[in-house]
Amino acid sequence: LTEDEDVLAMLRGSRLRKIRSRTWQKERLYRLQEDGLSVWFQRRISRAPSRHLFFVQHIEAVRQGHQSEGLRRFAAAFPPALCLTIAFRGHRKNLDLVAHSAEEAQRWARGLDKLRARLEAMSQRELLDHWIHSYLHRADSDQDSKMSFKEVKGLLRMVNVDMNDMYAYRLFKECDRSNDERLEEAEIEEFVRQLLKRPELEELFRRFSGEDLVLSAPELLDFLEAQGEAGATLAHAKRLIQTYELHETAKRHELMTLDGFMMYLLSPEGAALDPAHAAVFQDMGQPLAHYFISSSHNTYLTDSQIGGLSSTEAYVRAFAQGCRCVELDCWEGPGGEPVIYHGHTLTSKILFRDVVQAVRDHAFTLSPYPVILSLENHCGLEQQAVMARHLRTILGDMLVTEALGTQDPEVLPSPEQLKGRVLVKGKKLPGAQAKDGHVLSDREEQEEEEDGQAVGAARQGAGQIAPELSALAVYCCATRLQTLQPGPGPIRPCQVSSLSERKARKLLREAGNSFVRHNTRQLTRVYPLGLRMNSTNYSPQEMWNAGCQLVALNFQTPGYEMDLNAGRFLVNGRCGYVLKPSCLRQLGTAFDPACPGPPSTTLTVQVLTAQQLPKLNAEKPSSIVDPLVRVEVHGVPADCARKETGHVLNNGFNPCWGQTLQFLLRAPELALVRFVVEDYDTTSPNDFVGQFTLPLSSLKQGYRHIHLLSRDGAPLSPATLFVHICVQHF
Repeated sequence: LTEDEDVLAMLRGSRLRKIRSRTWQKERLYRLQEDGLSVWFQRRISRAPSRHLFFVQHIEAVRQGHQSEGLRRFAAAFPPALCLTIAFRGHRKNLDLVAHSAEEAQRWARGLDKLRARLEAMSQRELLDHWIHSYLHRADSDQDSKMSFKEVKGLLRMVNVDMNDMYAYRLFKECDRSNDERLEEAEIEEFVRQLLKRPELEELFRRFSGEDLVLSAPELLDFLEAQGEAGATLAHAKRLIQTYELHETAKRHELMTLDGFMMYLLSPEGAALDPAHAAVFQDMGQPLAHYFISSSHNTYLTDSQIGGLSSTEAYVRAFAQGCRCVELDCWEGPGGEPVIYHGHTLTSKILFRDVVQAVRDHAFTLSPYPVILSLENHCGLEQQAVMARHLRTILGDMLVTEALGTQDPEVLPSPEQLKGRVLVKGKKLPGAQAKDGHVLSDREEQEEEEDGQAVGAARQGAGQIAPELSALAVYCCATRLQTLQPGPGPIRPCQVSSLSERKARKLLREAGNSFVRHNTRQLTRVYPLGLRMNSTNYSPQEMWNAGCQLVALNFQTPGYEMDLNAGRFLVNGRCGYVLKPSCLRQLGTAFDPACPGPPSTTLTVQVLTAQQLPKLNAEKPSSIVDPLVRVEVHGVPADCARKETGHVLNNGFNPCWGQTLQFLLRAPELALVRFVVEDYDTTSPNDFVGQFTLPLSSLKQGYRHIHLLSRDGAPLSPATLFVHICVQHF
């Protein structure tokens, strides 16, 4: 890409106007760094300008034109052709920019897209080479392309290893063939090669390659079979050699060298996640109630529910994370236009119609499967009619307004049948009624049922539900859960109940199997208690154990709860729908999460090594992590467990543990496995370094690399764990 015109222009740099508000609009210099992985920018112009970076791998999307809330609100004076938005993964705010010319804006948009595509296509080995090269460049303080021992020591601290001086100097001298106390070119390359050696992989390679130190296709097949690779064949082994071997001569002779072996083990095919599960692989033709559905609570919030900012961008981010059920808290707004915000708080307000437009534009970017709009309706009849009109006119044919074809409206359709469609979850006339005769909102129902509260002023003007809005609740009719026992009449799968986490736990505790059976027939939405002022989350696992489909979390709040949600929906193409285990789909199931039966599975994890863990304090060279690894199992209560290794002192570059952790499981089909790396501290809580979570059923056996993610879910490339996995079913 170094000869690409767009990339060359980015390397030269551009002065772009950063837009934050109507009054805060400042020009900054942005320049792509030579590594092609980061963009440098000036934060402010002064005698000593502060310099900052953002990384290409953290970019979620690049949008041209007025395609963000910030640019629509604050940059109307600038032509759309000059505008672009860089949206980041995790919780970093969008970067809204205005260029001096349309050509310049297009160059940056195209250039960033090309760099992202190239980064996506890079192998782990290429990422590692890039990573080490960038540190070499920084460590070469006088930029003479040579490395003194002092610069080498600086390099070691940069890459998170505090190596003994004597050992480091011995390694330095082994590579200093010219004996001039400087490493250059081939000597630097040799030093890096020695630094990156993987003794545990070399030993494994020798075990299968024999004395000639190359793997033939039959020897590679032996390794694959020892790994437990189902259906491994000689043809498959030959394909791996052609794909991952770096040396052309070896490739022609169908042989794999140690380099090729490392390339394979660091690839997605050698990772812990079964690559067959990375695409949509499940049956998508079953009723909606048979799936876990990625769901968001208070989707409009970017921060806490007391005084946080409401934004349409929060919906865009939720969709980018695979969310398929979003919440709209609808209140009376000025000028006859309904607004969305967290009622009776200081959170800012956004227009209902703007949210619906965001749904139209972004709901199906990542996943083609249906989106559910969970309406929390506090509007009077007139503005409810306005809501219905906006939904129909903005969404058009996307919106489900009647039962599909000749299908019985009392039978839930499948995700496959509803591809590209939007469902409204709301009250249906005649609805559940309070003592004063008005239709209760979901949360009001819970308040009455659980706390006996008088809602009072909150209900003023709520009135009956408007027929126009009622008509849009086709397959998701919000209904109070009166009983878990099916009545004498027909089952009504189109009724959806909303429960607070407290109510759901009560049902789990008092009638676990009945709750599971209820969820085989119809949808249940669970949401966090209103007392969670900082928008914290509950563990979604306990709700999934009961078969609840719409387990709604605050997507804006990182933590292990969102790690579990990301892990649950990591598979099946990240489409936001995961087929529930059969024990949660059968109408007459006897399954109860509290009594799952005897142990049926053993999970054994050998934690071997880690590679290139990130520094937690990049500004402090002497700050080196003391890593430990914790393996957690999240499942039915009897299966929940966590075990950890000891810590390794002063080495985040290539720490070695060689410890075995074992777990006994009763309901493996529901279990999630979370691998966590922390920086050990004797006097305070350990600091989070990275994690990766996935379903046990998608965890591959054998020697595997686990590619770690940050707290926000962004890749920490090239940071990995190297483990051996064994899953034994009794």
